[in-house]
Amino acid sequence: MKALIYSTKEFEKASLQNANQQKHDITITGKPLNMDTVKMAEGFDVVVLFTNDDASEPVLRALNDLGVKYVATRSVGVDHINLKVAAELGIRVANVPHYSPNSVAEHTVALMMALNRKLIMADTKAHNYQFDLSSLIGFDMYQKTVGIVGLGTIGKVVADILKGFGCKLLVYDKYAEEADDYEGVTFVTLNELLATSDIITLHAPLTEETKYMITQEQIAKMKTGVMLINTSRGGLVKTEDVLHGLRDGKIGYLGLDVYENERGIFFKNHFETEGRDELLTDLLNFNNVIITGHQAFLTNEALTNIADKTIQNLDEWQLGTPEECNAKVGKIHPLEELQ
Repeated sequence: MKALIYSTKEFEKASLQNANQQKHDITITGKPLNMDTVKMAEGFDVVVLFTNDDASEPVLRALNDLGVKYVATRSVGVDHINLKVAAELGIRVANVPHYSPNSVAEHTVALMMALNRKLIMADTKAHNYQFDLSSLIGFDMYQKTVGIVGLGTIGKVVADILKGFGCKLLVYDKYAEEADDYEGVTFVTLNELLATSDIITLHAPLTEETKYMITQEQIAKMKTGVMLINTSRGGLVKTEDVLHGLRDGKIGYLGLDVYENERGIFFKNHFETEGRDELLTDLLNFNNVIITGHQAFLTNEALTNIADKTIQNLDEWQLGTPEECNAKVGKIHPLEELQ
C-alpha cells in the first residue's frame, strides 16, 4: 500500500517505522489534512490521519477525486471523519479500536492528584523559594465519591486505580452491562452522579448524543466545589458554561487534556501573538485549572500499540478487496471512552 501519513509528530516516527518494517510505501508529513493540503494525497492509496485532521465531506470528496480509497486514523475516535460520506464514496475507514488504556487512565488520575494537592502552585512557589503552606491545602481521596461517565476500557482502569485510594465509585453508562458485575462500582443515573460526586471524570466519545453533555444545566446539579476532569473529547463540555462555573465557584477544580476548539492550537507551539484562543486563555488564568495539550495517550506503550494497529490495518487492506478486507472502524458505543 502507498500511504501518506498526515500530522506526523517527531515522537511517532520511530514507532511507525518499526511497525512498518518496509512492508508499505509510507510517506510522512507534519502537515495536517485539510482542504489546503489534500492535494498532497494525489497518487496515494491510503491517507493516515490523527485526531485534529479534517476529514469532513469536502475533504473526503477531494480525496476520492484523487483516487484515495482508504482512510486510517491513529486514534480510537472517529468524530473528525464524516463516516456517512466515506461510505457513500466507497472509502474504507479504519481506526485503532484499543491501545494502552493505562496511558489515558493514569493521566486522568494524575490530573486529579495534581489539582487536589496543588502541585503546580507548590512547584512554582518552591522555585521562588516560597515554602509557606497556607494556600496548598488538599483533601484525602479516601472515601471521596468519584463519578465515572463511561465505563469502557479506560473507564475501568480509572476505576481500578481509584479503588486503591478507597474512593466510592459511581458509574453512568447506559451501554455498559451491569450484568458484568463489575465489582466495586455502583451504576446510577447521570443526574444522581452529578449531584453526589466530589469528582466527575468523563470517558465518552464525541457523538451527536454526547455533544455538550456538560452544560450550565448539568453544572447546576453538581456539588459546589466539584472537580471536573475531561481526558476524552473537548466537545463533551461547553467551555463557556464551565468558565461560568469556575467564576461562581461551583466548579472548584478543572482538569482538561482536551478542548473543544483545540484544532489548530494543540500539537504545536505558538508565538506570543499567534494562535491565541480567548476561551482557552480565560481558562488558563485560573489557578485551579490544569490543561495539558491532548497528551494523555502519550506513552511509549501506547505509541507502539497505535503504530502496530495502523500498519495492521494497511496489511488487511492489502490482502483483500475493499469489500473483503477486515480493517474497519471498531465498534464504538456512545459512552465508551476515547483518546
